[in-house]
Amino acid sequence: MKLQNRLAQEKSPYLLQHKNNPVDWYPWGEEAFRRARELNRPVFLSIGYSTCHWCHVMEKESFEDSKVAEIMNQSFVSIKVDREERPDIDHIYMSVCQMITGHGGWPLTIILTPDKKPFFAGTYFPRDSGFGRPGMTQLLPQIANTWSAKQKDVLNSAEEITNHLKAINRIIPGEDLDESVFETAFQQFTSHYDTRYGGFGQRPKFPGPHNLIFLLRYYRRTGQLQALNMVEHTLKAMRRGGIYDHVGYGFHRYSTDESWFLPHFEKMLYDQAMLSISYLEAYQITSSEEYAQTAREVFDYVLRDMCSPEGAFYSAEDADSQGEEGLFYLWDWDELGSVLSDHEREIVSVVYGVWEAGNFREEATGRDTGLNILSHDPHVSWGELAEKLGLEQEELDEKLKTINQKLFQKRETRVRPLRDDKILSDWNGLMIAALALAGRVLDDPRYIRAAVQAMDFILKHMKTSDGRLLHRHRNGESGIHGLLDDYAFIIYALIELYQTSFDAKYLEEALSLTDIMVTDFQDRENGGFFLTGESETELISRPMEIYDGAIPSANSMIKMNLIRLARITGNPDLEAKAGEITKRFAGSVRQNPPSYSHFLSGLDMMMSPSVEIVVRAETDSDDLRNAIGKIQRTYHPNMVIVLIIDNSVLNLIPFAQSMIVKNGQPTFYVCQDHSCQEPVHDLDSVLGFLRKKT
Repeated sequence: MKLQNRLAQEKSPYLLQHKNNPVDWYPWGEEAFRRARELNRPVFLSIGYSTCHWCHVMEKESFEDSKVAEIMNQSFVSIKVDREERPDIDHIYMSVCQMITGHGGWPLTIILTPDKKPFFAGTYFPRDSGFGRPGMTQLLPQIANTWSAKQKDVLNSAEEITNHLKAINRIIPGEDLDESVFETAFQQFTSHYDTRYGGFGQRPKFPGPHNLIFLLRYYRRTGQLQALNMVEHTLKAMRRGGIYDHVGYGFHRYSTDESWFLPHFEKMLYDQAMLSISYLEAYQITSSEEYAQTAREVFDYVLRDMCSPEGAFYSAEDADSQGEEGLFYLWDWDELGSVLSDHEREIVSVVYGVWEAGNFREEATGRDTGLNILSHDPHVSWGELAEKLGLEQEELDEKLKTINQKLFQKRETRVRPLRDDKILSDWNGLMIAALALAGRVLDDPRYIRAAVQAMDFILKHMKTSDGRLLHRHRNGESGIHGLLDDYAFIIYALIELYQTSFDAKYLEEALSLTDIMVTDFQDRENGGFFLTGESETELISRPMEIYDGAIPSANSMIKMNLIRLARITGNPDLEAKAGEITKRFAGSVRQNPPSYSHFLSGLDMMMSPSVEIVVRAETDSDDLRNAIGKIQRTYHPNMVIVLIIDNSVLNLIPFAQSMIVKNGQPTFYVCQDHSCQEPVHDLDSVLGFLRKKT
């Protein structure tokens, strides 16, 4: 039996991938740092995640190599960290890497002193030096020699780096922002907009759904049609490009080119959640069925392939299959011919741009691979394609459904990419929120049931006895104290579930977790929230983040959560805390507004006229729910709705005590900016008010 290292006892799929390495790996913890102090050795810290392509490459080239392992085992104490399990550790040392090298990425390689202070940083390193990149067999002996010969200098350098890291984490509160920041953000998005292919910037091109969500709010605020056009162009281009899985559905991580054709093939749960939200909101505005269908297909993928038996959601699927990136998703001409009729293959060729030589070329050599990515040219309409094939558009749609089902069944016989089956509270929160929103926007109870089932799992299995969240669950075991993202995104999901179901238990849970979050994470002196809780003292820094990267920052999400909870409950203290977040980060946001697009969406809600609709009724009914549903399917992202049937909920919503049922009929109270209209019974009056005022 092959000797395994300490990682064999871990839960993380990423750490378990390294359990057979000859490297004497430790998980992050006091045991590793105590050993480093005892031996007076530096710590080799490697951070990655299970679906990271270059993490796999570095493992194969370096960590599975006996010579590299010998150097590491003799001169270092080596620690492996799953960045998705410990985003707090990753955040700190990624900041170090960017500070030292000017860039970052995964795998992340940091060399630390035994007291966790960094003095060297980089990303991917091959086994041997070449092409201007240092290799492990040369680099590690140099670092070990420097540690032995000049340890005092190394320690001084590490101290300076750590002090600088702490300094950049000190965010000085600024003046309040005004509405001009929205215009600045819009103009900067416009200047970076790709008018040919949609999206922002060139290659690689990331979806950035929260950027699109902000632009939809900007369109609603200003009526600026260009904002809506940019969003629609981008959503259509992504949906039709190779970044979208046309056979099994769902979005890949990002596009390596500017045209959305060649993706990096991993699929992340959070991308499915945030992108589906952007498509749902675009559907609310435009009523375009293409956006609704895209969201439905994303949910089909998630509920089929990313859902645990208990109803919670897994984290990601790898880009690689059988050691080759994208292999699971690519098609050669002969294989298509073995699955499809000649006419069906012709349709695939015309619609998805595939041919015998293959449309997928090796980037390094330009050589044809004979393999094809399914990708539809966004500049050619479905009607034009149908005409080229001599078909009616409805006929083409039906034929494509049959073709895609055949391709899906064939693809299911292949070796699937690795699925990272750990369940993370924060990413589950995003997906639950998306499903809850879909349930009311698409009027589909399937999505509500899925959201409820997942949230029930989180609240039952991923909380401590004192009500605090845990970050990770896998193989029946939950662990790792909840981080700020967990609270931010689970509270977001609870609010969405309450707005969909009006079950008071979700509102009560959201308020309870908010109280814990404020106690454990808030900077009570300056406002804003730290990434780690007050009791977490094992790290060299306590960071605070506002940048809206691959997903919205926790502070941006919390800002919006606090405003919504304040307006649902009538508690002004919650909105005041949101104002503190605004002031804390105003200076950063003013310097580069597009980097804080979800923060701006929350700011839009704060600066827009508040709209609260309170519905009082003596009994629940399908007719009542249908009436509320018609309100909810309109695009009013800054609106909150309260349904009160049982007076016991009034302890959570005391401002509604005086709002009573009139004439024994369901009664709608519409309030704007702390002023309520005369109560009405008919739905058209409510919808008319919303059309006129918001």
